[in-house]
Amino acid sequence: MPKIRKIDALRYHSQGRPGKVEVVPSKPCHTQFDLSMAYTPGVAHPCLEIEAHPGDVYKYTAKGNLVGVVTNGTAVLGLGNIGPLASKPVMEGKGVLFKRFADLDVFDIEVDATDPDEFIRVVRAMAPTFGGINLEDIKAPECFYIEEKLKELLDIPVFHDDQHGTAIISAAGMLNAAELVGKELSSLKVVVCGAGAAGIACANHYIACGVKLENILLIDTRGVIYEGRSEGMNSYKQKFAQKTEARTLADAMQGADVFVGLSTKGMVTKAMVASMAKDPIIFALANPDPEITYAKAKAVRDDLIMATGRSDCPNQVNNVLGFPFIFRGAMDVRARVISEGMKMAATRALAALAKEEVPDQVSKAYDGLRLHFGRDYIIPKPFDFRVLTWAAPAVAKAACDEGLAALPIDDWDAYRWELERRIYPFAYAMRKVFAVAKENPKRIVFPEGDNPKVLRAAQRLIDESLAMPVLLGRPERIAEIQVEEELELRGVEIIDPMESPDFEHYAQAYRSKFERSGVTDQVAHSALRSPVIFGLMMVQQGHADGLLAGVSMSYPQTMRPALQIIGPQSPEAHVMGLYMVVLKDGVRFFADTTVTIDPTAEQLACIACQTARFAKSFGVTPRVAMLSFSSFGASPSPRTAKIRRAKQIVQGLMPDLIIDGEMQVDVATDAEIAGATYPFSRIQGDANVFIFPSLEAANIGYKLLGRIGGASVIGPVLLGMAGAVNVLAQNCEVESIVDLTAFTVLKAQHKKYDI
Repeated sequence: MPKIRKIDALRYHSQGRPGKVEVVPSKPCHTQFDLSMAYTPGVAHPCLEIEAHPGDVYKYTAKGNLVGVVTNGTAVLGLGNIGPLASKPVMEGKGVLFKRFADLDVFDIEVDATDPDEFIRVVRAMAPTFGGINLEDIKAPECFYIEEKLKELLDIPVFHDDQHGTAIISAAGMLNAAELVGKELSSLKVVVCGAGAAGIACANHYIACGVKLENILLIDTRGVIYEGRSEGMNSYKQKFAQKTEARTLADAMQGADVFVGLSTKGMVTKAMVASMAKDPIIFALANPDPEITYAKAKAVRDDLIMATGRSDCPNQVNNVLGFPFIFRGAMDVRARVISEGMKMAATRALAALAKEEVPDQVSKAYDGLRLHFGRDYIIPKPFDFRVLTWAAPAVAKAACDEGLAALPIDDWDAYRWELERRIYPFAYAMRKVFAVAKENPKRIVFPEGDNPKVLRAAQRLIDESLAMPVLLGRPERIAEIQVEEELELRGVEIIDPMESPDFEHYAQAYRSKFERSGVTDQVAHSALRSPVIFGLMMVQQGHADGLLAGVSMSYPQTMRPALQIIGPQSPEAHVMGLYMVVLKDGVRFFADTTVTIDPTAEQLACIACQTARFAKSFGVTPRVAMLSFSSFGASPSPRTAKIRRAKQIVQGLMPDLIIDGEMQVDVATDAEIAGATYPFSRIQGDANVFIFPSLEAANIGYKLLGRIGGASVIGPVLLGMAGAVNVLAQNCEVESIVDLTAFTVLKAQHKKYDI
């Protein structure tokens, strides 16, 4: 983790628009009519509906997606009682995390009230604004009373993240750590250093998980909380007063199985670590510096499992794994409270997710670190996109099961898909493709069968029943990679082309196909040494359903032999490539991105028709923009004439298709510009299929959106081929291989169609 310098942090918060958040309207407000709808007089109608039916506030306002992050600034991070004003940067940051990880909107509220009852009155008075209240950075013991009272008074979820977030996430890590070292939770001797909000909440949650109360020693600034102690006690600490001779942290840690630190840096020494039981579990969670550093603890015990709050050490306990998803699940079913059962559901969901295979997308976010369940990976990473679809449904289901949900969910698969659409529209867009592929998986050949990325993709394809991979390569080398990558490719067909009994058959078929192009037996045998050509001949001869290659080769190295051996599906078909560009508000289709450098009008027309049919196969009504550097004859030239001619051809072939052009991108995407300048256009800023005048324009366009526009891109998908063949982008990630395999399976299933 790079060093955070003061000047960089101050510049980050002050540059441009000060702070980290802004309010963005979710409805249009461009015209007088829009203004009248948004405010007076139109707004009166939903107001009156809500007055008559209070529950309709969730229907007509943002309440159901709005969290209040509320503090009085009395215990801000490791900064202490810095007051409400100075706490505002932290609260804004909390809002950013809610939005980024769970698509929940936030108003941060900093309350100038240190008296607990006054604070409660303020929060209660503003509660109608929100669908949930996240209490933040309030010192103990007042925070316990405040949360308990507000939960009694309000009918929306109230959650003090400093208490429960750390408890939920660290407990998930403890469950997995105990499993790895073969210890039962009921037998664990646990030391909790820190008797504030987080420490007491953690201890209580561990008990709910199965740790015995009598096996927990709680430590505060005065030492062990023991039976008969009177100094510095309160009712919350009293629960953990034990009959023990231990008085110091060092005493408590002797023979302990678990240490959980929620205190300050440097509290734990090497000697204390050495005194712990076999296979100790150390969660040193003080921020930013732990009670003992990872390096010091590891230097003493190589049998320990350790977690910290830091991102530069294994097993980071980060509250962002909890609160966004807990509120998402609770608010989606309109739970009245966040119960102990809902918290436990979140803990167990996080623990279970850590045991799943980690996608390369997650590893890429952590500099390519390969993650596997084990001592250095017991908790999911904060940027693991799957946490949303594991934790939020678990919380929501617990609320439904406990009868706490005013809006229970019946279709949990649909709910998970909706969560994906909110935050990860890319994954949502692929759901239909995966679902169809799973109905009838096909045998797909991978010529680069000894590539680690291909093998990891093959594992995913098997696990998800998307395809039946056929790997080309030397079996011994593939076996070595399986071991290195910790894969279990049981039942996967592996073919060494040079040892295949079909080698001679394919060589003769290849010679026969190209004998009038100078291919002799010797040339054919030499050509078949190429795994790509061998794989293509498998497809051509009907011995495989499809082929996918290109991860370690340039595009032409795969594309040229595919065009020669497989070819177009008909004389009038045009082979082309497209990308699906996934934005938050939907999917766009870009073509031709990979094959024809400077298409003719006739080729452009074919590209437009094929892309429109592809869009229809996704349930999308295509609205095709024929793009150019000018709009509707403004700059006459042979290039714009080509676009107009292509549009006319398409209209003759597909008269019902919504298409127009030539047009610039802003006309195709901005309704205000299109309506004001070109009201006659059939495309009024609502295009979803973009046909570019040349390959360079299309290629530049999708890459710009993907690299700096925040879009996700799927592809390239080949259309117009006679067989199910696709060519990967060189050096693509495992997820791209899996996605494009699914498209290849679809092509193999529906050979008469464009996909």
